[in-house]
Amino acid sequence: MSDKAPWITFRPELKVLDCTVRDGGLVNAHQFSDSFVTAIYRACVDAGIDYMEIGYKNSVRVFPRDKFGPWRHCDEADIRRAVGDHDPESTGLKLAAMADAGKSDWQTDLLPASDSVLSMIRVAFYAHQVSEAVDMIRHATELGYETTANLMAVSNITETEIDTVLEAIAETPASTMVIVDSFGYLYREQVDRLYHKYAAALEGVGKEIGIHAHNNLQLAFANTIEAIILGCNRVDSTIFGFGRGAGNCHTELLLGFLRNPKFDVRPIIDVIQHHMLPLRQELDWGPSIPYNITGQLNQHPRAAIEWREGPTPDDYLSFYDKVVSEI
Repeated sequence: MSDKAPWITFRPELKVLDCTVRDGGLVNAHQFSDSFVTAIYRACVDAGIDYMEIGYKNSVRVFPRDKFGPWRHCDEADIRRAVGDHDPESTGLKLAAMADAGKSDWQTDLLPASDSVLSMIRVAFYAHQVSEAVDMIRHATELGYETTANLMAVSNITETEIDTVLEAIAETPASTMVIVDSFGYLYREQVDRLYHKYAAALEGVGKEIGIHAHNNLQLAFANTIEAIILGCNRVDSTIFGFGRGAGNCHTELLLGFLRNPKFDVRPIIDVIQHHMLPLRQELDWGPSIPYNITGQLNQHPRAAIEWREGPTPDDYLSFYDKVVSEI
């Protein structure tokens, strides 16, 4: 074996975005303590991670404060209370928030980037919302933020719809177009096809391609690796796979795979031991049979989430019979 083989995945231009607080918050309505968010932040800084997505920048009208924690809205005071006097230049970490089309008061809630600790706004949207997404990307860019375009549920729309979205996003100043496997449905071959489709549509416009994988088929890490090999330079992960339903590609696995000496996995292991393991005693996430079933069927995991929260969470056969009968 070549003595260069262990370093084949080293690519300094590849950036890691940890979305533990944002995606994990979908499990508990973003009701995290400041100390938990601070611990994730410190781990990301100490591990050498490039971006931390600290939550959503969504509307209090859609997500009222009496039902959702502060990380659904990411008000500046809340973020600063958790991260202190954050400086991306000295920490090496940039903070991001996600704004959903149709769920965000983006015209009024975004401060100029010069007045915020946030460096990036990630715009999430479904295919039919692409017009609003384009406006959101342009608005956030004008305010001084780096922006990304996250087309959700890509496994559940037509080729024509994907092409239309890519054509629209190509004209925007978004730095990255993200392949989002919302339902955890994709296999390697589909990741390959989507990567090449995205790359061809965005050739020459200066955009990176990213990957955000869910773990319903326990392929989130494998699909992320495949995307990296193909050329993705923007990759998402969560600590201990913490995220809605089956969760995501694990940050601790990803850092080990990348073999970039700037990354240090020890702070991630530390936060898993002291924060994620206790949280696992309270909250349900990660691969299980119901999530696997919805992934196989290319369905949103909401039915599996409801089942896991119900009186018979481990009655897998009844869940299978129920969802199959509804197809």
